[in-house]
Amino acid sequence: MLIKEYRICMPLTTEEYRVGQLYTISKHSHQESEKGEGVEVVKNEPHEDPIHGPGQFTEKRVHLSSKLPSWARAVTPRIFYVTEKAWNYYPYTITAPDSHSLQCSFLPKFSIYIETKYEDNCGDSENIFHSDKIPGDHEVSFLDIAFDEIPERYYRSLEDPRFFSSTKTGRGPLQEGWREHTKPIMCSYKLVSVKFEVWGLQTRVEQFVHKVIRDILLIGHRQAFAWLDEWCGMTMEEVRRYEQETQEATNELIGLVTPSIAVSEVGQPAATHSAPASAPSTPLGDEAPDFLAPPTTRPRKKSAPETLMLPALRERTGAE
Repeated sequence: MLIKEYRICMPLTTEEYRVGQLYTISKHSHQESEKGEGVEVVKNEPHEDPIHGPGQFTEKRVHLSSKLPSWARAVTPRIFYVTEKAWNYYPYTITAPDSHSLQCSFLPKFSIYIETKYEDNCGDSENIFHSDKIPGDHEVSFLDIAFDEIPERYYRSLEDPRFFSSTKTGRGPLQEGWREHTKPIMCSYKLVSVKFEVWGLQTRVEQFVHKVIRDILLIGHRQAFAWLDEWCGMTMEEVRRYEQETQEATNELIGLVTPSIAVSEVGQPAATHSAPASAPSTPLGDEAPDFLAPPTTRPRKKSAPETLMLPALRERTGAE
């Protein structure tokens, strides 16, 4: 098992981030969806936990067939999806709350566990998880949404925090060293455990999956800041309504797909481990690990268009 802790700072408060996260996940999921592909929301409903109190339970099916890199498509069926069950008790969340969650029939030894906490600071809280799941020291990685590199095919100039300036809040562009002097500031702490128990492949696969997760976190948080003027001022009721309407539009766009293989969860997490809204789902990269690299003689497909439009949704009421 390879465990890493990611710390992602944002020029927001934790309460602002709560709204921005829900908005960004909904919009991004819709943008990545097309007929038979994307993120289908099966359940999104309130849930009460005896320890963490009121929260939200979500179940999503992430349809991935055409989004996988070529080396993964070569070893997976034509149609399948990943099921994600999440318990979100903000500001504490958990995704895949069981070591046997996120298992796939053709990769039975594979699992991912993500535990998240949010705090109003610049990422300087130590041992924030106090977790007995951590076997000794683990790597702590600070992700800079403005200056860390992302895969070129996902770069959008309008989503670059080095150039974006919010007309509603006056925040941005972000300059070098922005985390030391920017107010407000909050940090998303994510403890990510990846396990692939196959002799001879474990280290390389676990490292590759962490690279994909790192890119997902950077891209999703960059978008949350770049879309600040779209969601700034929304109440939780308004963003929940936007989330519901966008999910309905996305599900209609995806359509009904009968999967041949699905990744599924086992049961509900124990009361001592609840939670999660994961980072926005981003297509996996085309770069395979060296041991699975495809031949390079065939030309690569061009990336998706830079602008994708949401279908018309019912007008929101209240603050914009």
